[in-house]
Amino acid sequence: MHKTLIVTNDFPPRPGGIQAFLHNMALRLDPDRVVVYASTWKRGAEGAAATAAFDAAQPFPVVRDGATMLLPTPRVTRRATALLREHGCESVWFGAAAPLGLMGPALRRAGARRVVATTHGHEAGWAQLPGARGLLHRIGEGTDTVTYLGEYTRSRIAGALSAAAAARMVRLPPGVDEKTFHPGSGGDLIRARLGLTDRPVVVCVSRLVPRKGQDTLIRALPLILAEVPGTVLLIVGGGPYEGALRALAASSGVTDAVRFTGALPWGELPAHFGAGDVFAMPCRTRRGGLDVEGLGIVYLEASATGLPVVAGDSGGAPDAVLDGETGWVVRGGSATDAAERIVTLLRDPALARAMGERGRAWVEERWRWDLLADRLRGLL
Repeated sequence: MHKTLIVTNDFPPRPGGIQAFLHNMALRLDPDRVVVYASTWKRGAEGAAATAAFDAAQPFPVVRDGATMLLPTPRVTRRATALLREHGCESVWFGAAAPLGLMGPALRRAGARRVVATTHGHEAGWAQLPGARGLLHRIGEGTDTVTYLGEYTRSRIAGALSAAAAARMVRLPPGVDEKTFHPGSGGDLIRARLGLTDRPVVVCVSRLVPRKGQDTLIRALPLILAEVPGTVLLIVGGGPYEGALRALAASSGVTDAVRFTGALPWGELPAHFGAGDVFAMPCRTRRGGLDVEGLGIVYLEASATGLPVVAGDSGGAPDAVLDGETGWVVRGGSATDAAERIVTLLRDPALARAMGERGRAWVEERWRWDLLADRLRGLL
């Protein structure tokens, strides 16, 4: 039986988009043919309990390392090769190529016949740094395939690889569970709970960090309110930027028009998407290109829910939008551009509905998890 060892730092219950990507892919592989080797999420009793409960619920074994961050050290490499042999795995999937993909040659010597390394946004940042470029080159040489999210990340990462490794790159983006994210996901109940039943709602679902652009939406809100009075900005998610965002809302005089939900369980997110009339996340690239959006799966989840989207132009975010069809791409950081597109959609429900319907159809055509899992199975 052909088994796969997944080696990753990015696995639930640790929250995040990459974690959801890997977990959804793993669930769609044959559970009898998957073994996961992952880092520990949180030390302490609470983190250990949450991790143990999550791991016990999985249909495949999850082996946790004691470290909160796996690095390609001799100790971690020995543990990975031991697991490969113990479980009879013939293929390896590195959930994030950098830096764990450096273990590829050792795992191949231990018996792996196929080694696949997946890249995300941070590898595109690595590709701009001389020392890190060399490591990416080594990862490309030590694996059979380096996957990429979209054209932006492919073009950046390919430049750090050899011509042969670049030619072996295959696109493998995350997918969307179209049965979970859909137009009837429960948005009316969220609106009623928050007292927003009769108000226009712009929703943003994301971790609260500067790159995502929630601050741009708050700065755009006075412009939006001047054209569409009563609009509410619903900011869904938690993160270190929340305090600064609340302060910005207060200084901008829009505190009453901004609602913060804080971090929510994943199961509540579809309904919160559905509470919006428009989804907006005008993400921007920061730190000279080192802090960049790899794709932006939330745009596709919003499309699956039937919402038009307003996306920023950071990195691969435009790959998740059919500009002018499922929504629009605006300059990241431009409150004026974001406000203009949001106002257009709020004032024209027929246009918003048409864009949402096109987005839903596009997700069903191109972004379903089952289609992408088939691609991964072929690579492994």
